[in-house]
Amino acid sequence: MSQSQSEPKPRQLLHLVFGGELTSLDGIDFRNLDELDIVGIFPNYAEAHRAWKGAAQKTVDNAQMRYFIVHMHRLFNPAPMPVPGSSA
Repeated sequence: MSQSQSEPKPRQLLHLVFGGELTSLDGIDFRNLDELDIVGIFPNYAEAHRAWKGAAQKTVDNAQMRYFIVHMHRLFNPAPMPVPGSSA
């Protein structure tokens, strides 16, 4: 029996890494949404963290530049959403 048949495949926990220049150090409003740096989508937190760290280190001289990790898997809702106006 192959490994893929004997062991379940690990669940994908997708993470988005992106960044951009903030309007101030006190908030999370971006100066220009057209210039956001989308680093990528990663299958787990460890890979996302490596990508985040690499991107953040490249912009260490710009205090306004910030990178974030979004836990995309937390945004997914496997339960079907009720249709607005239905009795379900």
